[in-house]
Amino acid sequence: MTKDIETASLSKSIKEKLPGLTVTVITALAALFLSEHYGAPAMLFALLLGIAMSFLYEESSCREGIAYSASFVLRVGVALLGLRIAINDLLVLGFQTIALLVLAIASTITLGIFLAKAMGLSKYFGALTGGSTAICGASAAMAITAVLPDHEHKERDTLLTIIGVTSLSTIAMVLYPILVAQLGFSTTEAGILLGGTIHDVAQVVGAGYSVSEEAGDIATLVKLMRVSLLMPVVLIMLAVIKRQNALNDGAKAPGIPIFLVVFIVLMIINSVFTIPTIISTSLISFSRFALVVAITAIGMKSNLSRLTQVGMRPIILMMVETLWIGLFILTALLSGYFFSV
Repeated sequence: MTKDIETASLSKSIKEKLPGLTVTVITALAALFLSEHYGAPAMLFALLLGIAMSFLYEESSCREGIAYSASFVLRVGVALLGLRIAINDLLVLGFQTIALLVLAIASTITLGIFLAKAMGLSKYFGALTGGSTAICGASAAMAITAVLPDHEHKERDTLLTIIGVTSLSTIAMVLYPILVAQLGFSTTEAGILLGGTIHDVAQVVGAGYSVSEEAGDIATLVKLMRVSLLMPVVLIMLAVIKRQNALNDGAKAPGIPIFLVVFIVLMIINSVFTIPTIISTSLISFSRFALVVAITAIGMKSNLSRLTQVGMRPIILMMVETLWIGLFILTALLSGYFFSV
């Protein structure tokens, strides 16, 4: 009897989620198609298409599935990012480079939090934009928002952050290779600057290999080092939130999300064992697609009229954060803080 009830409940849950999940998957596929044919970031197309179809979220038949895509599918995509990182590969960068990246990330997030508060924005928005700018763009935004406390403007803030960092990352992909050429940087210096400052992995790859193959290899490795710091940063944020909740009249503290644990486990497995290429490539591709689906769903859940109410402050905040991490890495390179890779 109990088994029949559980089966019926599962069947009902699937039926409720299937329409919305189907429409987000189809829209995500359309975003990937447009990205491949027009050369713009798939994340940006996914957001724009999702926003254009936001009316579907108001439909009761699609609402459950869209919400599921924006939460569970998001966590699956972030968890599988762990397969992109092998600890041994990152150690090749050396202590100085790793230390520089840690300082750049920490200072950018700190700046984001304090600047957001000074501009009358939420400190959580500052942490979200700072972490996204400092680590890996849209992927970081989705991982960080998954552990931030729920509030009225959480989805709007996530949407704004993804649009902002994706747009700024695309601009940087075009401008930064010109900058390194003007400065006469070596391929190693160029790789460190591009990999250490551009937000999204795809744009780092595009910028790095537009300079040279060696610069592209170094930029990608530096970028993966930043990606590997995503989970420590998220765990630190989670610990801070937990402490604040404990001080707030003993409010229940959030536990460590399963997707963070899976990310770390997969990173360790990828570092210790040789995973067959076909398996790792397939899972990494699925991770990317899951994130595109999740961003599509976030766009569908958005209310475009609410985005127009926030003004220029969030844009200015993300621009300042982008300039900060760029100048931080650039100053280190120009001052002779040089790294052998």
